[in-house]
Amino acid sequence: MVIGKLKEFLRLEASSGILLLLAAVLAMAAENSPLDVWYDSLLEIPVAIQFAEFKIAKPLLLWVNDGLMAIFFFLIGLEIKREFLAGELSEPSRVGLPVVAAIGGMAVPATIYSVINWGDPVAMKGWAIPSATDIAFTLGVLALLGSRIPQTLKLFLMTLAIIDDLGAIIIIALFYTADLSVASLLLAIICILVLIVMNRKGVLALAPYMLVGFVMWAAVLKSGVHATLAGVVTAFFIPYKKQPGERYTQLEKLEHDIHPSVAYGILPLFAFANAGIPFDDISIDSFLHPVSLGIAAGLFIGNQLGIFGFCWMMIKLGFAQLPQGVSWMQLYGVALLCGIGFTMSLFVGSLAFEQGGPDYAIDDRLGILLGSLLSGVAGYVVLRFAISKDMNNSN
Repeated sequence: MVIGKLKEFLRLEASSGILLLLAAVLAMAAENSPLDVWYDSLLEIPVAIQFAEFKIAKPLLLWVNDGLMAIFFFLIGLEIKREFLAGELSEPSRVGLPVVAAIGGMAVPATIYSVINWGDPVAMKGWAIPSATDIAFTLGVLALLGSRIPQTLKLFLMTLAIIDDLGAIIIIALFYTADLSVASLLLAIICILVLIVMNRKGVLALAPYMLVGFVMWAAVLKSGVHATLAGVVTAFFIPYKKQPGERYTQLEKLEHDIHPSVAYGILPLFAFANAGIPFDDISIDSFLHPVSLGIAAGLFIGNQLGIFGFCWMMIKLGFAQLPQGVSWMQLYGVALLCGIGFTMSLFVGSLAFEQGGPDYAIDDRLGILLGSLLSGVAGYVVLRFAISKDMNNSN
């Protein structure tokens, strides 16, 4: 049962990673061709919804980043809740190593970035960009290696990525919040109270949760807190109970229903809308800019040092063990792969530098692409070598 779900999840995430790559390439091709005017104009199309005096008016790019990505974070919230109640995070003996690895994978990259950009208050807003891991891309690279990768290593990576996502949610809530609107926050709090009451009363129908969640999203959008957090909060109250005669809980059914839309639609669209980098003014100096360098170094160097180093320390001190059937080199390969930050790094970068001007926006995307590319290639090479070595030793 668990292995079947894992294989289905991996197939979905791996193919999503391929679509993400294609979307990013298309965005860069459009931005550096005669289509650049059309590409930029598309992202700037004004879109508005209005109900009486209440109005939300944003360009299409922000509807993708604030609206569609709220559904992505809603899915993350569902996955986190399920894992805590019935998955890997429900078993303390299996959580210790991935938790420590995730902490290292967030703390060390952020430290490297901060050291490189210390003294520049605008650049320092991007300290969290290299702390994120893109599970779709990471699993996409693992899929290239086929069934030779131990299932325990995949479970370790998935658990680490879920904890990393939870860390990213906390960072966004604490550090990327603008000026607050008290009235909008009060409305959001009322929505949370309604969700609590519905959950406690055993309401199983999903429509009321979706309706309250949408109202909360609109309130949070106007409050100054990033609107995607409303998706996470709503997910935490979706009931983990079964309808009479059903095989799966309401949460599991909803997660299964929206996962393809997120993997095949929302994430590639987000990549297409955010990965367009004009190459006209890019030179060697662009790669050496503190923001680009800090992000690339944080992703490529910081993740392998943080994840592998923290795991090595935990295991050598006797607080944890290597996952069954996993070698040290395989663990190091996964630590490298976790430097693929792409989707989450782009998202955090859009929050960090939305007030920083276009130069910072280009620098951060350049660093994300460079660091993610280096991490993906190096991780693949190390894991392929590790698998070949293990196969030779077993013969």
